[in-house]
Amino acid sequence: MKQPANNTGSNVRVVFGRGIRKSIAAETRRLGAARALILSTPQQSDAALETAELLGSLAIGVFCQAEMHTPVHVTNAALAHVAETKADCLIAIGGGSTTGLGKAIALHSDLPQIVVPTTYAGSEATPILGQTEDGVKTTISDPRVLPEVILYDSELVQTLPVNMSVTSSLNAMAHAAEALYATNRTANTTELAIEGLKAFVDGLPKVLANPNDLIAREATQRGAWACGTVLGQVGMALHHKLCHTLGGSFDLPHAETHAIVLPHAIAYNARAAAKELQPICDLLGGDNAGTALYQFSKNVNAPLALRDLGLKEADLDHAAELATTKPYPNPRPVTQDHIRSLLQAAWAGDTPIH
Repeated sequence: MKQPANNTGSNVRVVFGRGIRKSIAAETRRLGAARALILSTPQQSDAALETAELLGSLAIGVFCQAEMHTPVHVTNAALAHVAETKADCLIAIGGGSTTGLGKAIALHSDLPQIVVPTTYAGSEATPILGQTEDGVKTTISDPRVLPEVILYDSELVQTLPVNMSVTSSLNAMAHAAEALYATNRTANTTELAIEGLKAFVDGLPKVLANPNDLIAREATQRGAWACGTVLGQVGMALHHKLCHTLGGSFDLPHAETHAIVLPHAIAYNARAAAKELQPICDLLGGDNAGTALYQFSKNVNAPLALRDLGLKEADLDHAAELATTKPYPNPRPVTQDHIRSLLQAAWAGDTPIH
């Protein structure tokens, strides 16, 4: 899979390889840094400590308080820790939560970042930061938040639980699916989106059949890179708006929400963008990209219903209102009534309306 020129004007060093995390000290020195602060979630503190051991004297501490949806209050605490330790480099090891915290710190400090992904989130490949404050999730795009180095180590996703492998993959696929009908898409972004989707369509079943298959794991990591990269190059629409609303306002888990909403958002937009979404049908079969993704989700035992994530049916009216308050580009006109119906089907886990 080829790597396109970065549209932010920055050169990101991207390295794939089994055990590549063990070169973290050399990568830190390559950046000219000598005081690296390691970031993780509380659940991945062991990985952060292992990274500190690999860094030796280059590590000046760990901050293991990253949270889902990048709350601003956590970022502020991390910035205070950066100032206290006089860190000159950030190393984020984890999924989207940890990557998001690193980006948020970099936005305010302009410190260089090395990201070592342990999921397929793909956010490490984008100049986009999503953060939450007072129950509202907002996104910005800024070249300062794009990491300088990404190390994709297949050994780190080898132990990613099967259910998380599935939801994280569908989260990444959502970036590529919406890239197919983005208003600012190009031939290159469309090609990259299709390559990313194909990597998961081919690789995810192999991962599920044998989670220890490092070749399949690296293939899906390459898919994550492609899907994340294309996310940073084009605008997103209905799917991402819905997921940001559900995640930021109702505190739903990020990857699972993306996995559930994806078939419904794509089925909705397939009415107006069937031609653009045809590559999904070519990969998965069927004549509607949304229902094809729904069947794929069922085949890989993905979660299908928002109610299973704790969303109450009584919240659907408010969610539909929030998701349609501000206009945004989308292939099909977005109305509150239509989105309310879409959310009802996603809440119940029904076949997407198309």
